[in-house]
Amino acid sequence: AEAAAAPSGGGSSPAGGGSVPVLFCFSVFARPSSVPHGAGYELLIQKFLSLYGDQIDMHRKFVVQLFAEEWSQYIDLPKGFLVSERCKVRLVPLQIQITTLGNLTPSSTVFFCCDMQERFRPAIKYFGDIISVGQRLLQGARLLGIPVIVTEQYPKGLGSTVQEIDLTGAKLVLPKTKFSMVLPEVEAALAEIPGVRSVVLFGVETHVCIQQTALELIGRGLEVHIVADATSSRSMMDRMFALEASFLRLARTGIIVTTSEAILLQLVADKEHPKFKEIQNLIKASAPESGLLSKV
Repeated sequence: AEAAAAPSGGGSSPAGGGSVPVLFCFSVFARPSSVPHGAGYELLIQKFLSLYGDQIDMHRKFVVQLFAEEWSQYIDLPKGFLVSERCKVRLVPLQIQITTLGNLTPSSTVFFCCDMQERFRPAIKYFGDIISVGQRLLQGARLLGIPVIVTEQYPKGLGSTVQEIDLTGAKLVLPKTKFSMVLPEVEAALAEIPGVRSVVLFGVETHVCIQQTALELIGRGLEVHIVADATSSRSMMDRMFALEASFLRLARTGIIVTTSEAILLQLVADKEHPKFKEIQNLIKASAPESGLLSKV
């Protein structure tokens, strides 16, 4: 059996039961508390949740670290660790690895279709084109078995999703008043999908609902792919600045601006993929040269 690890230089051990003082650190916070003598990883996690539950994003992965006096820095919590004396621990969120940034696989991807509604038709630039591209993306999602989440902004006043968009098989279709798509129901749906890492996001408006959704999703540790030829705004200036000034500068944090064809071909990855021919037929029907991408 492995011996319980204990940090050096931190007070004396209780003779038997009782509690042990522990400093719990998360982000910029540090809160003293205590745990029962002999508490292990699970009890430490429970204590972190009780102290910082309103700030911890449960969709991210974390590592617990222990401050080691002999190294004068934090180390990953040793395997089999049990609290036996005063110590200091911290919870550290794991960031997206640059080596995997941009990779898309059907098993770890979800499509988000944002507010493609009838009342927006006369107001949104190139709306007919983004409807066409959005429908092609949803067809690709059905072919590849990718879950689709759809929102509609205040549908009582702004109407439902346009008829050209086929929502057959969508995992979720939700009304909203919040600009971001990240609703409690959406978070619950994401939690039900094992291994989800990437969101393909498209719809309207680029500088409002799309931008706010993307920022909330990366804050939860997800990578976001904005489909440039399937998102637009009432103003091309708003659209251009949302894509250029925000998303392109934030690429290293997990927001990537791309195109529908790039997304679909990345998801199949190989011409030997069993669905390649069907995906190829989708992208052959390319969008007209509307000038939409020239405004990115």
